[in-house]
Amino acid sequence: MVENKGKFNNEDEMMDSDEEFDDMEQSFEDLFESSLKELKSGNVVLGTIVQVNPDTVVVDVGGKSEGIIAISEFTDENGKVKELKVGDQFDVLIERTENENGLISLSKEKADRQKVWNTLEENAVVEGRIVSRIKGGLSVDIGVNAFLPGSQVDLRPVRNLDKMLGETFRFKIIKLNKRRGNIVLSRRVLLEEERESLRSDTLKTLEEGQVVEGQVKNLTDYGAFIDLGGIDGLLHITDMSWGRVNHPSDIISVGDKIKVKVLKFDREKERVSLGLKQIAPDPWLEVEKKFPVGEKVTGKVVSLTDYGAFVELEEGVEGLIHVSEMSWTKRIKHPNKILNIGDEVESVVLALDIPNRRISLGLKQVEPNPWDVIGEKFPIGTIIEGQVKNITDFGIFVGVDEGIDGLVHISDLSWTKRIKHPSEIYKKSDLVRAVVLNIDRENERFSLGVKQLAEDPWSSIPTRYAPGTIIKGKVTSVTDFGIFVEVEEGIEGLIHVSEISKEKIDTPKNFAKVGDDLEAVVLHVDTAERKIALSIKHLSDQKEKAEVDAFLGAQKSATSNLGDLLQGALGKANTGKDEE
Repeated sequence: MVENKGKFNNEDEMMDSDEEFDDMEQSFEDLFESSLKELKSGNVVLGTIVQVNPDTVVVDVGGKSEGIIAISEFTDENGKVKELKVGDQFDVLIERTENENGLISLSKEKADRQKVWNTLEENAVVEGRIVSRIKGGLSVDIGVNAFLPGSQVDLRPVRNLDKMLGETFRFKIIKLNKRRGNIVLSRRVLLEEERESLRSDTLKTLEEGQVVEGQVKNLTDYGAFIDLGGIDGLLHITDMSWGRVNHPSDIISVGDKIKVKVLKFDREKERVSLGLKQIAPDPWLEVEKKFPVGEKVTGKVVSLTDYGAFVELEEGVEGLIHVSEMSWTKRIKHPNKILNIGDEVESVVLALDIPNRRISLGLKQVEPNPWDVIGEKFPIGTIIEGQVKNITDFGIFVGVDEGIDGLVHISDLSWTKRIKHPSEIYKKSDLVRAVVLNIDRENERFSLGVKQLAEDPWSSIPTRYAPGTIIKGKVTSVTDFGIFVEVEEGIEGLIHVSEISKEKIDTPKNFAKVGDDLEAVVLHVDTAERKIALSIKHLSDQKEKAEVDAFLGAQKSATSNLGDLLQGALGKANTGKDEE
């Protein structure tokens, strides 16, 4: 028996089948009519990809014809086309029900925007990405373009808005106009709300002596403001480090997260003073133990002033090398002549002042004091030879040893010459022989003499120019009180105005002038004052006396000779008588 598949067994079955077919046909017609109603411009419908082309995507939206969407609507934020495949579904907006090619114009982007617009409302919080800078602020993508005014970007004005580009944040809608398509956002409102919440929590828990973590918010010349969580605290520059801080930026930067100690907290005024150095122990508590007086220490030069150099011995501990403690022998005008910032130097601890946090250091004390041995090297009376290092009104400085100069005072340059200024006979770099006169180690003075190399001519003056000696010399100077005459090279005698003539002289200038040759007699010699008193008015008397003395001497000599002759003759006569 063969099965009768696909055939009706009777008329009733066939009638039932016709009715079902009519119902199905009616359903399809109703569904088609319903889809036609949906496919109106401006409506959003569900679409299915049926074909992906290089420039377009063909989408079935259930109408008589299919729709197309530009492939550019399927790019990501970097402009790269997303991966698409047949069967993918998504909402699309109908722009036109049929174009010139008989296709429906669709837009996925506009459908997405419309969905976003339907969800937006004022004061709602949304997330968005800053995409560009525009006049007055920034453009933000929250699914649709929204405007973020510059004043609403942060709690404080942002100088460089470009650095915000590409960043994603949460925003609050503060203005919404769907008809005009305007949306105004604020990030600042959310930050203020968050800050107020943090501030409330911080005020409840903040206590003096507490160590808290905060973020560096702002730097000034005198310190830094630290955000502790809704409330700012001041970290003064003096509380940043136990050591020297020239500027807060030397140790912290804006944005840094640091731990600080609450030093003072005024809850009513909401003022907080913070300390960074107080987290670590005070290094000065161990200074006396670590750096005892007399100890050699090594440190780094951190600052130079006119009066010395500050040396960091360890973090927070500095000592001062005064300019007077830098060299045993050299006169240091400024520390930068021998030291530079950053130099590692060895020095000796000279003194500690713990209460005032001061350490006195000595650089020269690292080496032996040359003044301690200079006396052994150059005993008094030693003849040295050295170059003229410096010339002053009062003498010349001669190099004796490394860093030690000896002074030849102007009064020790010559026994006899009147020297107005040492430069009359010396210039720098001249080689000079001198004798060591004295060494004052305590005051670091080394005295030399040039004239002492020769015998003092005044020691023999009293013998060579005894009172009554007649001299001849040239006039070297004429003053109101007398005339100076050079007795010999470097030795002068004074003819006082009262000793010029027996007659009254108004002024010596009428009697002689410089260069004249004069003859005078020595009245007196004062070796202590190095003075020779001369006289012209007594010259004639002295000459007469000399002539008389000479005459008497001659007579005495003649008488003596005559006596000798007479005695000789008498002797001969007596001898003759005896012979008879």
